[in-house]
Amino acid sequence: MKCPACHKPDTRVMDSRLVEGGMTIRRRRECSKCGFRFSTVEQTEILNLSVIKRDGRREPYNRDKLETGIKRSFQKLPLTQDEFKQLINRIERDIQIAGRSEIKSKDIGEIVMRYLKKANQVAYIRFASVYRAFKDVETFQKELHALLKPRHQKKAKAKKRR
Repeated sequence: MKCPACHKPDTRVMDSRLVEGGMTIRRRRECSKCGFRFSTVEQTEILNLSVIKRDGRREPYNRDKLETGIKRSFQKLPLTQDEFKQLINRIERDIQIAGRSEIKSKDIGEIVMRYLKKANQVAYIRFASVYRAFKDVETFQKELHALLKPRHQKKAKAKKRR
């Protein structure tokens, strides 16, 4: 890797650490010429994956699109940068596990919604309202009811036990 200070192509790795649940490697480097120290981050990248859009078009997988959609869902909600990165990594891991060269955008959306439902219900509803294109308040209400139904069932069971 080139030194960002003197551009010499020879740098030495001083230390490597796994971060983000082992999905990323952070390397501490030093230039052998000028002694400048810097860090690099290495993470997996999904290559050669095409996304099949709802209208049938195909386009290359784009991590930035995934991140943008999830960031919008969490706008003004508590989520650390580390939690965000872990969420993205888990979603991408599930996409990779499928082992296909093509995936429907619908399938990506379902994976995202599964993780958002566990992470934050408000973010889940925000994402679902765009992803499922809620047309009216009734559709929104149905999704909220489905989300709250398991919670109400747990409370009812707890009351019966008392």
